[in-house]
Amino acid sequence: MIKLKISVITINFNNAEGLQKTIESVVNQKNALIEYLVIDGGSTDRSVELIEEHSGKIAYYVSEKDSGVYDAMNKGIKASTGDYLIFLNSGDVFVSEDVIAEAVKVGFEADLVSGNMIYNNNGERRKWIPADQLTFSLFYFTGIPHPSTFIKRTLFDIVGLYDENLTIVSDWKFFILAACKHSCSYQHIDKFISEFSEDGMSSAPENIPTILKEREQVINDHFSAFMPDYEELWAAKKQLRKLRYTIKIKKFFGIR
Repeated sequence: MIKLKISVITINFNNAEGLQKTIESVVNQKNALIEYLVIDGGSTDRSVELIEEHSGKIAYYVSEKDSGVYDAMNKGIKASTGDYLIFLNSGDVFVSEDVIAEAVKVGFEADLVSGNMIYNNNGERRKWIPADQLTFSLFYFTGIPHPSTFIKRTLFDIVGLYDENLTIVSDWKFFILAACKHSCSYQHIDKFISEFSEDGMSSAPENIPTILKEREQVINDHFSAFMPDYEELWAAKKQLRKLRYTIKIKKFFGIR
């Protein structure tokens, strides 16, 4: 039986504390064939020192300026040689030391293999269990967890690299194009893979308008026939949110 090689790619910029946790989480993985790549954006803190301290277990690393997170990810993709790739950015960690080995043991049968993910917001944790099947409507409001998804290396040859013109949702764009335009295969494995630190761009409330704008742009550019449905669903969601808020306020003040 041929052992799958998993390329783990970490993106970092001036987050030495988070990077240390991530590096330790990766290099301590047991019984798995892992190629570890670290792409640093020219950090001025202790990040490069940390990378060099672990250079014996890092297959490839670079520290240089980039145009953004997706430029950095694309550098990692181009340098990788694994059968599957997974992105674990600085501050994120794998849930255990044998999680990669256990995930591979299940048997990867698809282009995209998604496991479960834990959100960590300053110690407050919640779970994300991805869907068992990918549908277009799923991507209206969510998608699949990037840090818990193994991506077949050859899928980037079909779909293309991450869109560097987008600032936050390029991984979401890659997944919706892979699933809904290129009909890639998908597999959900019911195992927790990673813990995601909610201090990144995609988790900041102030970035929600940018996220929505970029998603609308992707749908309009690639799935324009579904744009009216997308707008209608978001309008309905906003109305539902207002209704829930009104009910909550009335309940608080005892208003019927």
